[in-house]
Amino acid sequence: MSREEIEGKVRNFLIEDLEIEEEKISEEARLKEDIGIDSLDFIDIVVIVEKIFGFKIKPEEMSEVKTYSQFIDYIGKKVSK
Repeated sequence: MSREEIEGKVRNFLIEDLEIEEEKISEEARLKEDIGIDSLDFIDIVVIVEKIFGFKIKPEEMSEVKTYSQFIDYIGKKVSK
């Protein structure tokens, strides 16, 4: 799966499922501060990512993921394994 395909799917579920405003989503946007993802949203993201991409997010692996771009890269690494 290409980075563009992953990014499209992530962007779609952020907008559709979490009701994030599309203009808040950019490569350098910080997940918490700029996009507004909180701990309850993160629980939803874990479920959605598992359903769409077929793997479970481990909280300890996400500790270094701060931006939208890093999140896309994280999913890309997991999907390509």
